[in-house]
Amino acid sequence: MFTNTVIRTRKTLDKIQPYSPGKPIWELQLELGLEGVIKMASNENALGPSIKAVEAITRNVTQINRYPDADAVRLKEMIALNLNLRQEQLIITNGADELITLISETFLEAGDEIVVPFPAFSEYEFGAHLMGGKVVHVALGELFEYEVEPILSVITNRTKIVYICSPNNPTGTYLPKKSLEHLLKSLPKNVLVVFDAAYWHYATAEDYTNGIEYITLNYPVIVLQTFSKIYGLAGVRVGFGAAREDIIQSILKVKEPFNVNSLAQAAAVAAVMDDEHVNKSKKLNSQGRNQLYKAFSNMNLRYIESMSNFILVKIGPEAESFYNQLLLRGIIVRYGAIWGLPEYIRISLGTLEENRVLIKAMNSILNEVAW
Repeated sequence: MFTNTVIRTRKTLDKIQPYSPGKPIWELQLELGLEGVIKMASNENALGPSIKAVEAITRNVTQINRYPDADAVRLKEMIALNLNLRQEQLIITNGADELITLISETFLEAGDEIVVPFPAFSEYEFGAHLMGGKVVHVALGELFEYEVEPILSVITNRTKIVYICSPNNPTGTYLPKKSLEHLLKSLPKNVLVVFDAAYWHYATAEDYTNGIEYITLNYPVIVLQTFSKIYGLAGVRVGFGAAREDIIQSILKVKEPFNVNSLAQAAAVAAVMDDEHVNKSKKLNSQGRNQLYKAFSNMNLRYIESMSNFILVKIGPEAESFYNQLLLRGIIVRYGAIWGLPEYIRISLGTLEENRVLIKAMNSILNEVAW
């Protein structure tokens, strides 16, 4: 009789944990028997998807018996036009997550180092560990601000990649333009800067940059962007990277041929031209930020001013209990322990009405218990 044997995995998998997404609406409904559930946990666009993108999906749905365009030529054309770049400077991927993995597969050998200001998006570490690389954390400042000198201080001859997420997930803080310039000019020329600008549309600071200008100046930087946020296309998974042509050509060697499906491509082509939806989303986001800032101040809760579509709020030692109390009221936010922030919750901005429901629930919890 055949007996079970242990199939050994690569040792680097000991360092990897599966990505932990926010709790979906259906799961909370099933757990608690709730009908009305508000999800404010995954930094999605509360306004919904671009209507033009939805119409494009409908028009193209009968063609899904055909393979998608492996090069996403039409989408590259639209993005290049929008950002004043050449198509050869772009790569289209299955969300920005896939691109992070592709960058790791392209540039990292076992033992190579990546530098990650922390707390940050966990997928940067995933890509490095996948290739047997080492992750070097650099703590953000006291108010979660970026500091360039601590980053430069940990650079070694093994450093291959420096990750900058601006605006940063989960803190909402950003790297000012002058600081980015200082970093790019100070790093060794063989170090790639991955500038994750997934939330750049929401940034309103005058000294913010989305990094695109440094591609034309020939710096070794690749800018990551996504259609999951401002365009509201998180469900179809499409993102892209912009960089010098030589960097893009290297990454293309490890990309799967049909990585972005045809409906996602059609939706993204329509969405990138939908300025009305982008502007409405920006307006709603700014209104929502101000609405929640005022409410948090009235509650005497410390929060981090955000350049994104979420706000990091300090609750204190009872943050996990507070998070669970919101779940019981049908409101899903994100508990900060996943980023090493056990006294915080991260709240994605909803519609103005959803924000009002959240504020009412938070006030209720605070009034019930002496926090």
